[in-house]
Amino acid sequence: MIKINLLAEGRRPTAVRKSKSAELLKGQDIGQWLLAVGFFIGVIITAFFWWQVKQEKAAQDEEIAAAQAEVAALDSVIKEVEDYKAKKAALERKIGVINDLKLNQRGPVRVMDYVSKALPELLWIDRMTMDDAIITVEGRAFNTNAVANFIENLDKVPEFEEPTLKDTTEQSGGVYKFSIEFKYSFAPPAPPAGEEGAAPPAATTAPAATAG
Repeated sequence: MIKINLLAEGRRPTAVRKSKSAELLKGQDIGQWLLAVGFFIGVIITAFFWWQVKQEKAAQDEEIAAAQAEVAALDSVIKEVEDYKAKKAALERKIGVINDLKLNQRGPVRVMDYVSKALPELLWIDRMTMDDAIITVEGRAFNTNAVANFIENLDKVPEFEEPTLKDTTEQSGGVYKFSIEFKYSFAPPAPPAGEEGAAPPAATTAPAATAG
């Protein structure tokens, strides 16, 4: 007679079901573990990139601060240079005004000194005028040679241009009346070409003066 253990056969599906459930739970644990590991790795990577960006930003901030400091230093240097140029220009203007005043004050005196030294014998001056850098001398002489000598002496003065005899008239008693005209300038000599900082010579115009 064959005996069949129905109890054992009935229990077998339950054990199978338990083993399948354990395998399923084990698979879920592994998935959660992998997910946690992936999340942790993602956090580390994100933190690394954040730290790297922070370091780059700090380096850029340092470069910007250094550039701003350099610009501020250059601004102060530029301001000093501009102030120096302005002071230099103002000083040059003052020097030019002073030189003009000196020349204008000394001009008539020097002209009269040069003219008096150029007077030959037998000649005297009746009137001398200075206007717009032009001198007109009117006088009389006992002969034309004295007038010619006077013109020659005036021509030797470096500040005078070549004199021009405007008029000569013989009067009674053998006296000759004459009129001579010439230009003058007491401006300083021009500086060499290309020399920096050299101020152009100021034009000199002496005030009108009358001698005689």
